[in-house]
Amino acid sequence: MSGLINDSDEHRAIRESVRGIAKRYGGQYFLDRARSNGHIDELWGDLGDAGLLGVHLPEEYGGGGGGMAEAVVVVEELSAHGMPLLIWVISPAICGSILADHGSEEMKREWLPALADGSRKMAFGLTEPDAGSNSHDIKTTARRDGDGWVISGQKYYISAIDQSDAVLLIARDADHTTADRKALSIFVIPTDTPGLTFTQIPTSIVSPDKQFMVFLDEVRVGPEALVGTAGSGMRQVFSGLNPERILVGAICGGIGRYAVDRATDYARTRTVWSAPIGGHQGVAHPLAESHIDVEVSRLATKHAAELADQESDAVGEAANIAKFAASEAALRALDQAIQTHGGNGLSEEYGLSDLWFVTRLMRTAPVSREMVLNFVAQTSLGLPRSY
Repeated sequence: MSGLINDSDEHRAIRESVRGIAKRYGGQYFLDRARSNGHIDELWGDLGDAGLLGVHLPEEYGGGGGGMAEAVVVVEELSAHGMPLLIWVISPAICGSILADHGSEEMKREWLPALADGSRKMAFGLTEPDAGSNSHDIKTTARRDGDGWVISGQKYYISAIDQSDAVLLIARDADHTTADRKALSIFVIPTDTPGLTFTQIPTSIVSPDKQFMVFLDEVRVGPEALVGTAGSGMRQVFSGLNPERILVGAICGGIGRYAVDRATDYARTRTVWSAPIGGHQGVAHPLAESHIDVEVSRLATKHAAELADQESDAVGEAANIAKFAASEAALRALDQAIQTHGGNGLSEEYGLSDLWFVTRLMRTAPVSREMVLNFVAQTSLGLPRSY
């Protein structure tokens, strides 16, 4: 299904490169690793070797020199082959983008080439048990200790820290926080640092990228761990949050494509009462609507990526709209694909039901649909704040 997206020659080449690797592994590889608590190291290594993990990172640090538009192509095409890689969004996209924009020269040279070639990974530590993604209410605190910091607190629903070499951690900066201003600082903390531990959160999500509770008990870091300027983390973190929302849109666009493709293939060949079920409007029309919804969401995601690359002030609204539209469209498309398959839709053989919870997650994370609606109501429509 080509859809409404008209790729440039460069984007077409990127898509073909991703497609070639994805077909070698197949969606079953992703699901088998997910079910067995395995990792996708071989796939990740091949993507890194092909330059497909750092397409958006600066060339001088081992990246491809592109932007979010190129990252969207990679992430969407992987998902369209049944491989929604959360770690791609987290490690090279969120963490890589923040480090590229705000990291020191030494930090960039240490981390960006490794994130781009896949030899190292980085988790992102923002959400907390009582604050969710409300960065204004973070309790994890960094306090000055000599020329470094001591950090204590907890993080919740941190993806893939078990396979990461470090975590990009957002903490309240005690020395810059006042009664009127809650200041944040960002730190790169190796996952083997004394005092940092984590435990897996059991979930229904079928993915190689598991979720974890992270504990920081008097974790000591030196001055080299600080990203950018102490106390300025609130501004710095948005270098990663808009890319996160855009690439969640890309994941959902790919899942939507995957679902519609699988359903239409089945509807063309599944015969009941001597006729393909796709000839019945009760099957055909819902799939046509799903295709329309997915294609509109893909256009919204493409537009948001272009605004991000232009450093437009409108990117916040566009990223939220893309994430909202794509997550809603993907979930409807997947539900309709399962329904089209009847009982087979719940069979592991057909690779649809296993994607349900990871797709459903995108309605809630990285920002809930309700918070997107709050943002649009208040920022786009100028309505009074509701919280």
